[in-house]
Amino acid sequence: EALTGRGVLRRAMAALGAYRCIECNREAAELYRDYQRGVLRISICKSCQKPVDKYIEYDPVIILINAILCKAQAYRHILFNTKINIHGKLCIFCLLCEAYLRWLQLQDSSQNIDPDDLIRYAKEWDFYRMFGIASLEQTSFLVGIFITLWWMRPKMLKTKSDFILLLKALLLSSYGKLLLIPAVIWEHDYTPVCLAFIKVFVLISNSQAIRVTLNLNRLLPWLAIVFGLILENGVVCSFQKMGWDV
Repeated sequence: EALTGRGVLRRAMAALGAYRCIECNREAAELYRDYQRGVLRISICKSCQKPVDKYIEYDPVIILINAILCKAQAYRHILFNTKINIHGKLCIFCLLCEAYLRWLQLQDSSQNIDPDDLIRYAKEWDFYRMFGIASLEQTSFLVGIFITLWWMRPKMLKTKSDFILLLKALLLSSYGKLLLIPAVIWEHDYTPVCLAFIKVFVLISNSQAIRVTLNLNRLLPWLAIVFGLILENGVVCSFQKMGWDV
């Protein structure tokens, strides 16, 4: 194979162990071999004898559907075999959605009909405050997860790259929070139930992201998530004792 720029990049990534088999999670030297003239051959994993990554031939919509179904193969494809760098922007957007939902509920809970009180709708402070609270809760949730995993499996998170990869996986797997906005826009009597389902879906996605990233069983990720929720609720209780609406 000619040492084209693309080939050099693929070989460099292979040397760093950047690729993973989506079936058995073993490292792979390459995802496919390019025979020129548009002829590609998907690589076969030497461990499980299955295609290293069948999703490279799939339409993005199919990949998204498989990710929504929380399939481990789809998560491995996204985390290990693609270079998606939207986790930061996605996190900010999810926090904005959550802050907007809380801000809207805060306005609805106000019973004062004094015309002067309508100025509250124009104030940005309430929204910024909700954004800050949502950010602190999200941070405490993630810190709780990292503390639990580091305490129970210290060898899993021994390098900075391990922490970054797990953080990226957790942020990407929180995409379900984007459903908060439609749930509010099309408000109806079952909105609280919808919000509860969205919360459960996000937690399931987080659990799958932890399991895939660290190659763990199903129990330990859920223990980490439970501890993260405890720490997050502790932050909520602290704000409530301060007299803040959260």
